[in-house]
Amino acid sequence: MYGQATRFLCYSQVLGQQRAKQIVARAIEADRVPHAYLFKGPDGVGKKLFARGVAAALNCRERQGAFACGHCVSCRKLLSGNHPDYTVVQPDKGAIKIDQVRSLCRDLSFPPYESPVRVVVLEDVHTMRREAANSLLKTLEEPPQNNVLILTAESSCEILTTISSRCQVVSFYPLTENEVSTALQGKELPPLAENEQGLLARLAEGSPGKMLLLSTTAVLPVWKKAQKLFIDPALQGDAEIGAWLQCAEEIALLKEDMTYFFAILRLMIRDHLLNLSGVQESLCSLTDWGFSENKLRWSRPALLQALHYIDTAEKKMVYNCNNTLVCEVLLFALQRLK
Repeated sequence: MYGQATRFLCYSQVLGQQRAKQIVARAIEADRVPHAYLFKGPDGVGKKLFARGVAAALNCRERQGAFACGHCVSCRKLLSGNHPDYTVVQPDKGAIKIDQVRSLCRDLSFPPYESPVRVVVLEDVHTMRREAANSLLKTLEEPPQNNVLILTAESSCEILTTISSRCQVVSFYPLTENEVSTALQGKELPPLAENEQGLLARLAEGSPGKMLLLSTTAVLPVWKKAQKLFIDPALQGDAEIGAWLQCAEEIALLKEDMTYFFAILRLMIRDHLLNLSGVQESLCSLTDWGFSENKLRWSRPALLQALHYIDTAEKKMVYNCNNTLVCEVLLFALQRLK
C-alpha cells in the first residue's frame, strides 16, 4: 500500500480513470512514452494530479513497475516542489500567453538537469491564445530529446487541431457519485441537507474539485431565497415585485458564480419536464425542489420558454451586460410564465 505522502505521487491512486491508467502504465512499462500527452476531461477529476504522478514515475529511481516509489531522492524533490526537471505552466490572468510558451521552448532546448527526462505540464491549454499555440506547435513537431509534455484541457474542441493531433489524447471522465463521496472524505464541507448535497453533486458533474468549490460559494443560500419566489403563490403577484428585485440583486452579486445559479434553474426545469412526461426516475424529485404534492405552476410550453430565457440571459453575460439588469429581466420574464 502507498503511504499518505506517496499516494499523491502515484497516478494509480487517482479515483476512477481506469482507462487512462491502463494507457499510461503500458507506455511506461514498455518504455514507449510519447513526447506529448493531452489529458482532456472535466475540471476537478484528477488530470493535474495524474500528470504529476506520471512525472514522478518517469524519473523515479526505484520505480515499482509503472509507478513511483514515493521515497527516493527524485520523488522527495517532486513532493517538496523542488524538482529541477518538473515544470508546471499555468494560465496567466486566464490564458497561457505567448511569452510563457517562448520561455518554455527556450528551456526545452537544454538537456534535463539531473533526470532521464524533463516533464512539463501545461495546464488548461484550452485557454491558450492562437499565437501561443502556434509558438508551441514547432516544439511539438520537432520535440527536443528527453522531454515529455503533458497538456491538460477541459475539451479538445477549443484546442487547435494541429496541437491535439501531435499529442496522444487520453480522456478523463466524470466520477461516479460514490467516487465523489470518497474523494471528499476528510474535507471540511459546510453542513448541508441531503437534497442540497444531491443538488451540488449534480452541478459538479462528477467533479469532486468543483463540488468542493461550490460548497463554499453563496450559490445555495441565494438559490434558497429565489426558490421561494417560484413555489410561494403569495409572491407571484405584481404587488411583490420588490422581492423579485431584491433577489435579482443578490443573484447578480454572485458574479462569475451566476452560471451555477442558471444551471440550478435548468436542473429544476428539467425535472419538471420529466415529471410532466411521466418519468418518475428523475434524479431530483419535485418535492426536493420544494413543490408540495408535485403540483406545478408552469405548463410544458412555459418550461420550454423558461429555458429560452435562461439561454438568453447567459448570452448577455458573455457580452458583459450589467449583471443586475440581466437578472431583473430574467426573473420578470419567469414571473410572467403560466
